[in-house]
Amino acid sequence: MKVKCLLVDDESQAIKLIENHISKIDSLEVIATYNNAIKAFEVLSSQEINLLFLDIKMPNITGIDFLKTIKKPPKTIFTTAYRDYAI
Repeated sequence: MKVKCLLVDDESQAIKLIENHISKIDSLEVIATYNNAIKAFEVLSSQEINLLFLDIKMPNITGIDFLKTIKKPPKTIFTTAYRDYAI
């Protein structure tokens, strides 16, 4: 069984980079990619997503605030280009 992934990032280069890494792992499958969280909400409501790659800092709503709106969120990996958010 493949892990169904959703990628949400406002930077298209970041999405391409993550997709490239995911393509090298047979057990992962990218279901969809979005450049804003609002559009991604529809997919999360209508399809089973196992793993969400979510940018922290996006226009309109942060990844953290977006994640709080999801009743049953999938496992989530936060992505960011900002060192301030790195753990």
